[in-house]
Amino acid sequence: MKIGFNIPASKASLTAALEGLTAVNYLILRNGKVPPLYRSGVRYKREQPGKEQWQTATEVYRARFGDCEDLAAWRAAELRLAGEAARAVVIRTGRRQFHAIVKRANGTYEDPSRKLGMGKNKKT
Repeated sequence: MKIGFNIPASKASLTAALEGLTAVNYLILRNGKVPPLYRSGVRYKREQPGKEQWQTATEVYRARFGDCEDLAAWRAAELRLAGEAARAVVIRTGRRQFHAIVKRANGTYEDPSRKLGMGKNKKT
């Protein structure tokens, strides 16, 4: 089932929506049908401008790529499954640009997109 909805483009709204995607990914990962993110073979791939589609860990794994919110929500769910109170959060990177990363329980940040290829060429 595909569900779409419009939300305001703000840090708070996007972070709240990411919490929902993280919760869905937690349920998926709990079933053991998707491997750990960094061992999955998945790479970062930027979506076309104006074509924002958030994907679950299952969808990303099948496609073999995802963008920042897909990867951050997968990684946060994975850390939660391991017992860590991690969260996928949104940071502002420009006037109208946002980026999703993981806030770890110890207060540090992890960027799955960077670890999986973002910034390695001019198209990302």
